[in-house]
Amino acid sequence: MGRKKKSLHDYAAEFCDLSVKRHVVEQKEGGERDLVEILYCKSCEIPMSARRDRILEHLASARHYRNKRLEKHTSARLHATTLLMSPPVDFAAGMSVLDQSVLPQSSSFVFQPNPSSTSFSNNISSPVSHHQNMISFRTSVSNSTTNTVTICHDMATLNCPSRSSPLYNGFQVLSHSQSSRPSGKRHFLPEAPNNVASNMAVGQYGNGGLMGSRIGLALFGACSGNRALFKSIEEESDCCLLYIVEDCIQDLECSFSTDILANTRVLRGQDADIVLNDERVSGIIICSLAEEGSEIVLDALRAGKGVFCEKLLSLDKQMAESCFDEAARCGQPLVCGLYKRFDPAVQFLYKKVHNKALGRIQRIVSVSRTFPSPSLSYIKKAGGIFYDGVVHDLDTVCWLLGENAPDTIFSLGHAFCQDIAALKDADTVSVSMKFASGAIVTLDVSQHCTRSIDQRLEVHGSEGTLRMDNQSALGITEQGTPRPVCSQLHYDRYKDAYRDLMKHFLKTLKGKEEPFITKENFLWTIQVAAAAEQSWRNGSAVDLRNEALDGTVIKTEVP
Repeated sequence: MGRKKKSLHDYAAEFCDLSVKRHVVEQKEGGERDLVEILYCKSCEIPMSARRDRILEHLASARHYRNKRLEKHTSARLHATTLLMSPPVDFAAGMSVLDQSVLPQSSSFVFQPNPSSTSFSNNISSPVSHHQNMISFRTSVSNSTTNTVTICHDMATLNCPSRSSPLYNGFQVLSHSQSSRPSGKRHFLPEAPNNVASNMAVGQYGNGGLMGSRIGLALFGACSGNRALFKSIEEESDCCLLYIVEDCIQDLECSFSTDILANTRVLRGQDADIVLNDERVSGIIICSLAEEGSEIVLDALRAGKGVFCEKLLSLDKQMAESCFDEAARCGQPLVCGLYKRFDPAVQFLYKKVHNKALGRIQRIVSVSRTFPSPSLSYIKKAGGIFYDGVVHDLDTVCWLLGENAPDTIFSLGHAFCQDIAALKDADTVSVSMKFASGAIVTLDVSQHCTRSIDQRLEVHGSEGTLRMDNQSALGITEQGTPRPVCSQLHYDRYKDAYRDLMKHFLKTLKGKEEPFITKENFLWTIQVAAAAEQSWRNGSAVDLRNEALDGTVIKTEVP
């Protein structure tokens, strides 16, 4: 059996910008009523083609974007006036845009029957004087159960069923008798042309347009992103989110506010070229997981866009190097999302350490336990605990000490969750390192924290100690309470870090700052993460004193 054909209501349910309008067509002599269903764009007030490619083309058009902005920022009366002031439409040229006067203005309208014909017709002309074309409806019975409605836009072709108007592909006619019971008859109208969507080119307004001086951004892979990052984008006044590219659009309402979604065009992954070719877009934010996002990074850089990659660029050394090399060749910034460096508390510790306020650093202890635990599907795609959790703490301590990598590293780990064990990964690890300076570092990383996120960092020096404890909005510390008084999520704890990271990305787009994390920093960090995983799998320490940045695939392969 073939695939079931989508109805107009299916398309309206899938795309929030579309709706289905019903209009009653009454035949006074015949005593029957037909209910005509129209697939309609609510912002542009034009009928839509019931084809996915045409719908996506229209939703990505500059006209649709402009009308959504007008709909939000102007009154209903001003919006209606703006639409009526659009240029006159030439129906003979293909009727790519429907004149507003042709559209029904009330919930129902009556077509007068033609006394000289068994079919009914009503010639509707535009009030604009130079519109000479007429629209006519004719019904003809094809069989006992289905009627076909033919629309002609030329009076000379009313008797020619082959010359039907190509405009109303998004119409479905439901035949009803004069009584309240439907007759079960269903009418379909002919296919619409390819130019139902606006002919206006995307990006024709340039970098000014409706954005003013703000930086145009696009976001890829929203369903894999961090809520703290999304919140920072919403609160940042120097940028404007123009596009969200995501295939799982049903989850976007949980990630973004209604105002953001109302002013941002959502596209499927297959339409990414629309974003890359839009000159208003200066920066691309990529939240896709490592192997999925690396190709998008390269495409965005080659399109002349700056890139902020929230996740790791890649677990493949050559691919990661290619991304940095392409950024240098294109002269575009490439910002990596090692976000813990940007946490205000960590920034304070860094200044104290490098100002020698603590003397010589002897010991660093880091505790990082997440709440709630990430989903199994996310862990599998992210590369495991060493490349989604440990890697951020490794970057932080190496940055604090001013050293690329430790001399030796040893890891212990265990999977308390059977599903994690089935992936041959760990959910709780302890990593011990010794650096050339003599500093000894211990990382305690776990994906299990039953009450609230646990993020602590202690730096011990020869002249003092500084400790970063769990932060609470109320300043309350819990000990022995049966239930969490101030439960804190990862989003709450690191919202300031993502805010400052977002500001840093915007400054790189303006040319005011260089990317904070360099190619060498990134490659060394994931090289050390690979050594930590190797130590856990082999059960022995790994000596990095004579190691260089070698090996094609950085992540340890599981046999």
